[in-house]
Amino acid sequence: MDIYDKITEFGGLPVVDLPPDGPLPEAVADPGAVAWRLDVDPWDDRYPKFPLHFARFLEVVDTTRVTALVIGTWGEGYEDSGSVPRDLLVEHAARFPALRALFFGEFTMELTEISWIEQTDVTPLLAAFPGLRELVVRGSTSLEFPATRHGELRSLVFQTGGLPAEVVRGVLGSDLPALEHLEMWFGSEYYGGSSTVADLAPLLDAEPFPRLSRLGLRNAEWTDELVARLADAAVTGRVPDLDLSLGTLTDTGGRVLLEAPVFRGLRRLDLHHHFLSEEMEDRLREAFTAAGVEIDLSEREQPDVYDGQVHYYPEVTE
Repeated sequence: MDIYDKITEFGGLPVVDLPPDGPLPEAVADPGAVAWRLDVDPWDDRYPKFPLHFARFLEVVDTTRVTALVIGTWGEGYEDSGSVPRDLLVEHAARFPALRALFFGEFTMELTEISWIEQTDVTPLLAAFPGLRELVVRGSTSLEFPATRHGELRSLVFQTGGLPAEVVRGVLGSDLPALEHLEMWFGSEYYGGSSTVADLAPLLDAEPFPRLSRLGLRNAEWTDELVARLADAAVTGRVPDLDLSLGTLTDTGGRVLLEAPVFRGLRRLDLHHHFLSEEMEDRLREAFTAAGVEIDLSEREQPDVYDGQVHYYPEVTE
């Protein structure tokens, strides 16, 4: 997903915006055929405050047929809390009996840096929508995810420039028996990314999510350390699709990938946005392609050098 542009598809459906005024989109005739985006522009006078925009949605769209919903910009990201749209959704959950996919916080970089998004405790959304199968959350300031239970959730994604350790622990302590896809963007310590490889121990060594088949441990400052840990982690042999992209992989981690046989048992390995040398990139491509692994090694980056020090940065931070 691109944090710079609004998505055009979600939950397997094309995304349609509810305009602030004027003619309604044709999708109102078949509201379950699209993913609806509720998005306000705090600097455009045409847009009402989010609660009024949400009220209009309830009035003009048969929300009982809506299966996918994108909650976009709900105000000024660094000032207005996600608790406002969260509480509206929870209050009116009975109006959305068919909701299966929810994107909560689709702020684009044009309006708000990802680290400025004022999030909230998002677990009440899971409690309110027991049939939800996909949840994407963007932003991490004030983000909370205490351990919870949800019987239907298949996909859980956190897009952040700095993921708090408490959120990681809450997720890994949750009872999510149907979960197939878990993705976390760890980001930078400078922007609240307090999580470490040690916090992932319940995921790496145990089986908290028995149906997990796609694992994204992305956008990390410590990708080399993570790769070393994955080399002998139980989860690596169980999950066929592994995404370590957007991070800080160097030749140190590259050598581990080459030497540990478990990685060649994967179906797909995504390493795009990395700091590998050209030689190491070629060696990895040859070895994994020969093993039948689909590997993405695009976007080789160069580290920053200043004050005589070399600095590696994940792709998404501020």
